[in-house]
Amino acid sequence: MPTIKITWKKSTIGYSHRQRKVIESLGLKRLNHTVEHEKTDSIMGMVNKVKHLVDVTE
Repeated sequence: MPTIKITWKKSTIGYSHRQRKVIESLGLKRLNHTVEHEKTDSIMGMVNKVKHLVDVTE
């Protein structure tokens, strides 16, 4: 499966607690932190929920 890199770029202050939980479940710990995940439907669904907070590269 192809992998994607997800980088947390914008703070969750002012956004709902659910979006904060999505950031945590993606494995992101702090701003500018990058993680790699396989490109699955569940991961892409989570990324779509917080696409305004993260950068995604393939």
